[in-house]
Amino acid sequence: MSYPSAPWHLYGSAVESFHAIDVEKAKQFVPVDLEIVSVLPGKTVGSVYLSVYESNSTLQYHELIVAPALVRYQGKIGAWVSHIYVDSATSVAGGRNIWGLPKQMADFSWSERQIAVSQNNRSLCRVDRSQIELPLSFWDKFKISGNVFGGLERDILSFQGDVEAELKWHPFHLNIPVESPFATLELGSPWFTIQFDRLHLTANPPSIVGNWTSEAGSNQG
Repeated sequence: MSYPSAPWHLYGSAVESFHAIDVEKAKQFVPVDLEIVSVLPGKTVGSVYLSVYESNSTLQYHELIVAPALVRYQGKIGAWVSHIYVDSATSVAGGRNIWGLPKQMADFSWSERQIAVSQNNRSLCRVDRSQIELPLSFWDKFKISGNVFGGLERDILSFQGDVEAELKWHPFHLNIPVESPFATLELGSPWFTIQFDRLHLTANPPSIVGNWTSEAGSNQG
């Protein structure tokens, strides 16, 4: 299947929750080649990100990303993505072959008050949204960049994601059912939750930063 080359420019809106995750719980989702970074004794930082990308984007689709840990490799720190779901087959192909991300197809229901994601009639997660929205910046848009790691069969990849958006504090309840493949991370109580409005996410081309030393390294399972 053909897909657009990187960079991808994605426009829309998103919500994200940030969590203190037990390092021991995160280990089952992180390759041994990557060092999990502790931010508190026995705790790392993880996140759940849900987005809708609109028609002026490189591709139009919904997305759910689970990053169970902050990791370090060869002095570079970034997020490791263990689970990622979309509703576009073209996005699956591009995500896997360009960035080494383990994209899978899923079904999304997105409304002002609730977001639900399921796969083969199995619930993955649900977000129950409040009506509270408080601006986090008086600037027009907030800009931030971050590193993300991915993995092909033999190569460890790293790429930069650039975000421009209006940020708002937006409390919501995140429900992860026991049948969800990432339920063991225990993501029910986030540190904080935010909303991205007028989002512009740029997924830049990756670079090869190393090679897997273990057969379980690749993100293509």
